[in-house]
This record gives sequence, C-alpha cells and structure tokens, in this order.
Amino acid sequence: MRRREFIGLLGGAAGGTLVLPPAHAQQRGKVHRIGFLRVGAPPPSFIDPLKAALKNLGYLEGKNFVFEYALAKRVAELPGLAAGLVRSKVDVLVASGTPAVIPARNATNTLPVVFIAALDPVATGVVASLARPGGNVTGLTAAFSDLTGKRLELLKEIFPSLTRVALLSRPANPGHYQYVLQTQMAARILRVELEIMAVNSADDFESEFRRVQGVGALIQIDDAMFTLHRKTLVELAMKYRIPGAYGFHEFVDLGGFLALGPRYSDLYRRAATYLDKILKGTKPADLPVEQPSKFEFILNLKTAKALGLTVSPALVARADQVIE
Repeated sequence: MRRREFIGLLGGAAGGTLVLPPAHAQQRGKVHRIGFLRVGAPPPSFIDPLKAALKNLGYLEGKNFVFEYALAKRVAELPGLAAGLVRSKVDVLVASGTPAVIPARNATNTLPVVFIAALDPVATGVVASLARPGGNVTGLTAAFSDLTGKRLELLKEIFPSLTRVALLSRPANPGHYQYVLQTQMAARILRVELEIMAVNSADDFESEFRRVQGVGALIQIDDAMFTLHRKTLVELAMKYRIPGAYGFHEFVDLGGFLALGPRYSDLYRRAATYLDKILKGTKPADLPVEQPSKFEFILNLKTAKALGLTVSPALVARADQVIE
C-alpha cells in the first residue's frame, strides 16, 4: 500500500560481455542511436520509465531512436564496452549506475555522455560542479555517500539495542571510501560497531556473509554489481538472518527488509529530457547536473516476521510502501 513521501529521515567489446543489437528501425529520417552502458541489464522499473518519457517527447523506439546496449557481466569489462560504443559512433552515451560513469568519461572527450543514478559526481571527479559540469558529461546523481549513514540511523531507530552492523561495499566503486567514511561517522555517533564487507566479486558474497554472521543488521551501498546480483544478496541475508537496508524497492520486492533512497524510476524518467536536449544540439556542459527530488522508504513486514522482528506502528505509518 502507498504512503506519503518519507522525507523526514533525510537531514567492439571484450569477451564475455553482452551487446544487444538495436531494434529494427525503418530508415525514415534520422534514427538516433543511444548507447547504453551498464553492469547487467537495467531493471524494468529503471528502463521502462525512460522509454515512456522519451515516447512522451516524441521519440518512438525502433522508428526514430534505438538503444544499443552494452551490458557487462563484470565491472572490469566496462572500459572495453565503452570504447566499443564510442567506435560505433552512437549519438549519445548513457552511463547507467556509478561503475559505468568513469569508463564512459574516459572513453571519449567529445561524445556527449549522460549518467543516470551515479554517486556524487563532483567528489568522484566526473564533473567540475553540479551547476557547471564542463566538458562532455552531465546527468543525474542518485545520492550522496551520507545516505548509508541515514540507513544506519533508521536501523538504530527500529532496533534501539543495535550494537553491530555490517556495511556491504565494493572497493572498486569510485565512492567506496566516501561510503565507508560517512557510515563510520554515523556509527560512532550512534555507538554502533561497523563491520566492513569489502566485496569486488560475486564469488566472495557467501564467505563474507559467513564471516559477519551474528551482526544485527546489514547496510548495502548502491552499486550496479549488487543490483545485478540482488536476488543472491537478499537470499544470503535471509539465510544468515540479517535484516538488510538497501537503496531501492527491487531488493525489498525480493524479500529484503527495507529500502531507503532516491526513487530511481524518477531519475531514469528525468534522463529523457537530457537526451532530448542533447539530440537537439544542446551541449552537456550547458546542462546542470540534477539531484534526486523524490525519495522513498519501503518496509517488508513479511520479511520482518520471518526474521522475528518487531517494527513499531509509528514507523510503519511513516513508510511510503509496506509489503505485508
């Protein structure tokens, strides 16, 4: 069920990759080719709003635009995929998720690049500033690293006796150290011991969950590799009986405990405006980077019950969505 917005908590590519060909298009006039770089396939709740928004702006897929997907199985494949899209002379390159942004930026200094749902692009050196990005890169940032601290605050509110929490992060993520620093700061204030789960490969998931078993909760950074393996991560959290705090509802839909973060579907919807302006001639440098405008807090009470957890009615009332 839907609840009101939860705002109060917020103070030619390498082998092994998947490159999907564009849909068949009738060559009547210009058919814009939009490269789409990402680790794994984008969830329908991401890509569908983007396509719908493009349609509202007059872009019909297969008629006057096509997506050319370059989907990596591993983060290490992204630079090769980005270079392949540039060589294929797409009209604009979409970098979906933080891991794809720097490879896209490094692949070209002339082709327009629009990032969607990336970590703080100023701190990671992708743009000069939000208002004046400069260069050929702009887009929408998903969140800032202090959001993991907000998730910890929420967990502490739900479980006042919480003393030990694990942070699942990927050291190769450009924002890893920011995430860790911000979460450590929140942990000190809340007097919670923080256990870092540093994972760069899905092969290491099980061993890390086994190592931290017994922690009171899990916080996960927003990372496209984790999104790709979301089903496995949620299943491991349940196996080791660890309530997890994630970034968006796809994890909660699969059985995760809660999600607190920007509404990703809205970010992808808004990206259509960037693509429209760039395809009509606007330079990325003249398009300020935008931040999230909508956030959501989602609770899975079915999972809470399975884990033997009790969530206060007052907190349930503050959620935007509750799965029962």
